[in-house]
Amino acid sequence: MAARLVIAITSQDIGARITTRRRVPEGFRDAVGILVSWESGVLTVRKKDGTLVEIPEETLVAARVVPAAPPRPGRM
Repeated sequence: MAARLVIAITSQDIGARITTRRRVPEGFRDAVGILVSWESGVLTVRKKDGTLVEIPEETLVAARVVPAAPPRPGRM
């Protein structure tokens, strides 16, 4: 069974945690984080380490909203 790639996010999801898959020259690259903006065809995602990833909309092959990351053991 082949995987189904769907883009299931919109600009209304700004502030939500998302996962994305995009085309790059080497193949594909994934990014998980908070969607902080979607302007002029470019999505900006803040990863958990604080880095910002800019993703041109035309390179997206899959994206969706995901639940908050579960707490890590010993981090209360």
